[in-house]
Amino acid sequence: MKFATWNVNSIRQRQDHVLQWLEREQPDLLGLQELKCTEEQFPADMFRKAGYDSVVVGQKSYNGVAILSRVPFTVTHRTLPGWECDPPQARYVEIRTGALTFGNLYLPNGNSGGDAGYANKLAFMAALAEHARVLLRAGTDFVLAGDYNVCPTDEDLAPGALPPDDALVRPASRAAFRTLLWLGLTDALRALHPVGRFYTFWDYQAGAWQRDSGLRIDHALLSPRLAERLLSATPDREERNMKQPSDHVPLIVTLRDGAA
Repeated sequence: MKFATWNVNSIRQRQDHVLQWLEREQPDLLGLQELKCTEEQFPADMFRKAGYDSVVVGQKSYNGVAILSRVPFTVTHRTLPGWECDPPQARYVEIRTGALTFGNLYLPNGNSGGDAGYANKLAFMAALAEHARVLLRAGTDFVLAGDYNVCPTDEDLAPGALPPDDALVRPASRAAFRTLLWLGLTDALRALHPVGRFYTFWDYQAGAWQRDSGLRIDHALLSPRLAERLLSATPDREERNMKQPSDHVPLIVTLRDGAA
């Protein structure tokens, strides 16, 4: 199985990029974040013609998540269980396909909204950890993939790319990410590449792409039996070099086929 996660930073601006990428890579599943459109505005028909059905949780101008699938699926969640936000924010969608549960998330950045905004980020991460516990207790094989807006270690960002008080690197953010790993989940990329700088995001400002001043904030966490089937995990850097790209690139993960 091959799946990917990609913050597209406006699907209506980047739909052609996604269609071309799907044709080239042919993943079974693709989780998209930061759609910046309502469900009605999402170009589902275009993706259906390309062989992908979709489930969309949209929001006007902000946030928004979707899953594209070329395999049959059922929708299990359109919001993250246990997380409430006022006003509501479109940040989680989950499907079941065969023996696999695939959760696609767009975690709050945490730098806006003052203390309340950061508390909302941590609340989302706590609810995500509790949801993972529920899935683990049920013996479910699952992936939690998406834009986590967390650089887990100093090696996951270019030197000087963020100040130490940024919400993406604050100690509480990193501790919440480690909680997911301590539950027994596997960071797909770091399982195969324990050291080295592998970025998934480069800001549009200050020549970040040209200077390779990036961040690793898009992650795929695997439940234990899926981790045993892990074959590869790679950011597709070339997408950042396209004309009018997203500031994120896809993270592509492949698993060995077979019964879980």
